[in-house]
Amino acid sequence: MNALVLATIAAAGVLLAGFAIALPAKQTTRPDNAAWAGGPSRGLQPPTVRDRINRPFQALVDRSHRNRRLNSGLSLAEHLARADLKLRTSEFVMIQVGFLTAGALLALWRFGFAPQFVVAGVIAYLLPMRYVKWRQGRRLKAFNGRLPDMLSLLSNAMKAGLSLPQALEAVAQNTSPPISDELSRALREMKIGTATPAALTNVVRRVGSEDLDLIVTAISIQSTAGGNLARILDGISHTIRQRVQMKSQIAAMTAQMRASGWIITLLPFIVAGILDVITPSYFRIMFTDPGGRALLVVAAISIYMGNYFVRRITNFKV
Repeated sequence: MNALVLATIAAAGVLLAGFAIALPAKQTTRPDNAAWAGGPSRGLQPPTVRDRINRPFQALVDRSHRNRRLNSGLSLAEHLARADLKLRTSEFVMIQVGFLTAGALLALWRFGFAPQFVVAGVIAYLLPMRYVKWRQGRRLKAFNGRLPDMLSLLSNAMKAGLSLPQALEAVAQNTSPPISDELSRALREMKIGTATPAALTNVVRRVGSEDLDLIVTAISIQSTAGGNLARILDGISHTIRQRVQMKSQIAAMTAQMRASGWIITLLPFIVAGILDVITPSYFRIMFTDPGGRALLVVAAISIYMGNYFVRRITNFKV
């Protein structure tokens, strides 16, 4: 079986290298998440080996982008930009395929052609996207936590007589990531001719913050209707600060319930995995016997419903 695994990996490497060499070399413009995120464009450059390897995966990603746009969802490039991952979309697809192959081969080596082979491949394929989601949530939480202080700095800078672009530049120089990174991107867009509301709207798309969306909406309305923007920002800053404080209090009060829900959810899977590894013959009847498979389906549905209700109970909209 070790020889089979090594042969499969070697064949995949040879096939990928041959496909990359066989691709024609031509001048091409590479679309990636850097251009969407407001970064500098590379223009027309001769393709490298990395570009040739990524090209077939990029075609698959472009087709997926069109399908996601029809369903009004986020594209893969937007997900990577929100997670602040400096990866091309094609490279991320290659990582997913690599995880799927590794998980499937490990399950094939351990269990043979069994249901675990398919389950392990699917779980391994989903792991990179779960990591992206985790980075998105962590970055969004850090952004929203620093947003009230950013608004206070922006309001004070405008009270000192600075214009909105100048105030944004001052805030970008005196704040920490991720706010400083996003404001610096917006300033670069404004320097090449993008209007301030449009550049800030791009920041909202990259971050996905509802609080920032409220701020940008207020700035857009003020730019057309007029008014004291510094006073408006002070009011929004006070509201967001109170909202963040209330969210923190709710998270502290529901922490024990949320932890209990995840422990109860993951414990059956952990115990089943340990039993399947230690004594496969003891647990194998759950996969081979029709009654055992039915019980596994009922158990999975029950666990999902319990986790869903616990999350709904502990999730408050503020």
